[in-house]
Amino acid sequence: MQPGEKFRKALELNSPLIIPGTINAYSAKLAERANHKAIYLSGSGVAAASYGLPDLGITSMNDVLIDVKRITNATSLPLLVDIDTGWGDADNISRTIFEMNKAGCAAVHIEDQVFDKRCGHRPNKKIVSIDEMKERLKTAVSSKIDDSFFIMARTDALASEGIAGAIKRCEAYIEEGIDGIFLEAVTSIDEYEVFKRNLSIPVLANITEFGKTPLFNQNQLKEVGVDMILYPLTAFRAMSASAEKIYNSIIKDGTQERLLDIMQTREELYEVLDYYNHEKKLDIKFSNKD
Repeated sequence: MQPGEKFRKALELNSPLIIPGTINAYSAKLAERANHKAIYLSGSGVAAASYGLPDLGITSMNDVLIDVKRITNATSLPLLVDIDTGWGDADNISRTIFEMNKAGCAAVHIEDQVFDKRCGHRPNKKIVSIDEMKERLKTAVSSKIDDSFFIMARTDALASEGIAGAIKRCEAYIEEGIDGIFLEAVTSIDEYEVFKRNLSIPVLANITEFGKTPLFNQNQLKEVGVDMILYPLTAFRAMSASAEKIYNSIIKDGTQERLLDIMQTREELYEVLDYYNHEKKLDIKFSNKD
């Protein structure tokens, strides 16, 4: 089964489909062990975790692609990837879709911000015209090498054009043959219900922490018909806070002994990595050489 087919099947069987962010290959394996059905790679997460940079359109398609390949090689779960604005003109967008498809990615979302984009929960966002975004989407859809590859349009229009303007945009985007809508910076549960009532394709709710969107729970979102719920950086934020605590504690206390209860053990790590089976194969390889 192709990755796109896996994503579509997961969407069909799970209402809503819960999609946690996985910042690297190992966290993707942890999400799979937790029985998730799909995972996500955030552009902001790649910028912060892999390059130590802010989410201001600084990282490139190739930067993201490195992490995509690592994750798809480590897990069988379908991966949704943030491709920002597509990184340029039609040629860039076409190449992005081709490379993501080729790397085993199942789905992407492309947004309607200007090329010099910023975090969707920050002020002063600028968005392109409807016609320009339609051209982005037309290029993306026509560049698929696998028909099941899932393409989602993200709109940041709610902040500047209100719900009527955002719906108008989404209706125009749907005309280009996209598969889903990613609504950014929604502030009311009722807004999701209005979008669902007016749109004919699956809708994603981005439930990111410390932003414009309240932390609506899954029952609330299910009741208004949301199809996918994204937690883009939840695990990464927890990992980062834990790491910061540990770095400070090692200097302060001179030992890590008091931190053992919040650590994954060596055996737990080995279990996730299937370490002993890999080690056994290595032993057999070397014994055959003797």
